[in-house]
Amino acid sequence: MLGQRTRVGEHEAMRKIKNEFMTHWDGLTTKPGERILVLAATNRPFDLDEAIIRRFERRIMVGLPSVENREMIFRTLLSKEKVDEGLDFKELGTLTEGFTGSDLKNLCTTAAYRPVRELIKQERLKDLEKKKSSEQNIEDVSDSKEDVKGERVITLRPLNMADFREAKNQVAASFASEGSIMSELKQWNDLYGEGGSRKKEQLSYFL
Repeated sequence: MLGQRTRVGEHEAMRKIKNEFMTHWDGLTTKPGERILVLAATNRPFDLDEAIIRRFERRIMVGLPSVENREMIFRTLLSKEKVDEGLDFKELGTLTEGFTGSDLKNLCTTAAYRPVRELIKQERLKDLEKKKSSEQNIEDVSDSKEDVKGERVITLRPLNMADFREAKNQVAASFASEGSIMSELKQWNDLYGEGGSRKKEQLSYFL
């Protein structure tokens, strides 16, 4: 919708829709007494139409989260989870250099599966032991049924550093900080954004 109008194969009707859309967009800022903020985000700004770019007066590049920001993201993601008192958020931020916010979320999800797998394994071992004991003595069958009723409350252990270290072996950064995409983003920022000759400022993930 907001891509370049000079793209090969684009239908004339789509160009007319874009022109009409931008005309109404201009009207948002011309009415007195109505303060409307148009906010957008993209990881492919170089695909935007130049007329769209001109309508965004401020173009700020948000790079990969810093160590401090990664620590804050971890605290936010795990705020409602049961974690060990010894969980070092600062170390987690240091271990995840080059990770995006989405990568950190995937890491937390992978780490959260470890206590679940351990619990499932323990429950299976209990079932096997009860099955063996019931085969040896018929009287144990009734006792095992009573035990099952009393053990239905399942509690997971808190997440610890070992969970996240193991999860990091399975989850890698999805974005190369020195890759071609980042180079293109930096180049675009130098030409059109708050970079280059303009004031360069690193924007925090938490405003």
